[in-house]
Amino acid sequence: MLGMFRSLWNYRYFVLSSIRNELITRFIRSRLGGLWMIINPLAQVAIYALILSNVIAAKLPGIDNKYAYAIYLMAGLLAWTLFNDIVSRCLNLFIEQGNLMKKMQFPKITLPAIVVGFNLVNNLLLFTAMTGIFVVLGHGFTFAMLWLTPLTMALAAFALSVGLILGIMNVFIRDIGQAVPIIMQVWFWFTPIVYSPNVIPGQYRYLLQLNPVYHFTSAYQQVIVYGQNPQMEGLLVISILSVVLLTVSLFLFRRASEEMVDVL
Repeated sequence: MLGMFRSLWNYRYFVLSSIRNELITRFIRSRLGGLWMIINPLAQVAIYALILSNVIAAKLPGIDNKYAYAIYLMAGLLAWTLFNDIVSRCLNLFIEQGNLMKKMQFPKITLPAIVVGFNLVNNLLLFTAMTGIFVVLGHGFTFAMLWLTPLTMALAAFALSVGLILGIMNVFIRDIGQAVPIIMQVWFWFTPIVYSPNVIPGQYRYLLQLNPVYHFTSAYQQVIVYGQNPQMEGLLVISILSVVLLTVSLFLFRRASEEMVDVL
């Protein structure tokens, strides 16, 4: 395992240059350039806020801002977008890069590292755009937002672990690639992002604790919307879960790397 991280460090400039090149090539022919990276999630916010704000805004306790629902929605989508993008990219990563993996000798761990780096930059740009909207909507900033840095790192680690496991499985069982997008859609709607947990009947609310992404989105909403520190119990749970799953996924990746090349 240490050798994997050592290889990643030795190829750090390759990872950084690959992230930069992907950012450039993705939008090189686009007039709006990198703005397309944030237009889609912000468009989702506008659509949901327009349709659902009158229904749900009154059920967000402790917020006087009339744009409370839009702020709540942006906070949840900021977390979900990072999770969904990393998992979705890792899902087909090894299949898409199969020829490269067979023809060149390089640490395979750099491929998911590039995915994570690219999506962290994307998420940072999205957060920057959202902060501008927060200012326009009259939403203040608090020191609690400093929690976003460790929360983002923990979320990226969790998303990478899930994405690696699914990406490895997808090489050997291609049905995984067809099923996961459907599962992600269901997962999205079972996570309180476009609605408040208060709308869930009390006897079923405990089931939210079984949804690991809920702990992340709830922490983001607590920090951004309410300006409060996240619940330490939930933060501890998701941090431990992220470390354990990332360790398992990296172990599987190391064991399956050669077999994946043979299959591809």
